[in-house]
Amino acid sequence: MECIVVSHTSAVRGARAERCSYAAVTWHPLDKREQRRVLASCAPNKIAIDFEELVRKGFWQGTEGEELHILMSDPSHVSRKSGLRCHVISKPLPAGAIMRVDAGLYCCSPAFATLLYSEGRSLPEVYALVMELLGIYSLPAEATLPIAWGGVWPDFTDRHNVEQEHCRCEPAVTMRELRAVAAWATGRRYATFRRAVEYALSGSASPMETVMAGMFSIPMRWGGFNLRALPQGGIFLNHRIDFSPRAVRMASGIPYAVCDLYIPAAGSDLEYNGGYHEQESVRVRDGQRNNGLKGMGVKVLVINRDQMIDIVALEAIAQSIYDDANQRFRYQVAGYRARQLALLNGLRAGIGLPPV
Repeated sequence: MECIVVSHTSAVRGARAERCSYAAVTWHPLDKREQRRVLASCAPNKIAIDFEELVRKGFWQGTEGEELHILMSDPSHVSRKSGLRCHVISKPLPAGAIMRVDAGLYCCSPAFATLLYSEGRSLPEVYALVMELLGIYSLPAEATLPIAWGGVWPDFTDRHNVEQEHCRCEPAVTMRELRAVAAWATGRRYATFRRAVEYALSGSASPMETVMAGMFSIPMRWGGFNLRALPQGGIFLNHRIDFSPRAVRMASGIPYAVCDLYIPAAGSDLEYNGGYHEQESVRVRDGQRNNGLKGMGVKVLVINRDQMIDIVALEAIAQSIYDDANQRFRYQVAGYRARQLALLNGLRAGIGLPPV
């Protein structure tokens, strides 16, 4: 295969395929000098591109209307062939923006691919992708094109569904990497990416945790409940609390709890209980765990599947958390309910679910 640098949506798809196949991104970052050389030599010839190899690597699906996104630095190398979408960036890229996948095959790093993918998209959609890459889960590669095209995945998903298929894996990016890319990305075209990085949290364990975190942490002007502004750091995802000896006894021997969304100022743990938690054995363990948290002085609030599409219920829970943190809950924007619905539906769209 001749030298190509996969970018944008194609790179996002490849990152998901890599994470689901190997539980981590195993590509190798290039230094700035090598990046310049590779981008300058990228001159795609559709006939010479091994699309079967791209399918095996997860960058290409072969769907009707699909385009292979390719990045280069020389405008004279742009190809107008159908099925190829060439993008030109001539200024030097941030360190590690390009990664080596295989001989002659390069790809934008997950952080830089997300930056390029973000252009023209809404804050909730970009936030959902940033949270996924910072988290310990990945959507399947097959979900990428339907989501990018504004659709639903899988096709039969209905509006009452609040959960999405995903695989467990290591984080694909760090906050440091994202902030470095955000610092490079000046100008209005990348403002949404910079804002998504500003609001993002590390450690999300599932698509629904990402939706829950977005609704409760994003500022009110975007439709969230702004728990991130509370004292003591706002909120923390998957925060571990080690139990005292008495709390261990209260929890029937469970030594610690990992809180879905921990709010230290309120002494509260916000838990999402999906279908998995409806199993009898899981309910028993959840009850023991919650007793242990009570022994540590932590209040547990549980959100079920129905409440994750009920904005009024989410609002009441947020108000309770503000009360426990001795903070005033007050809207400072007009049309807050419409903003909340737009945020919820945008976050759902970002993980392939239909609007409520």
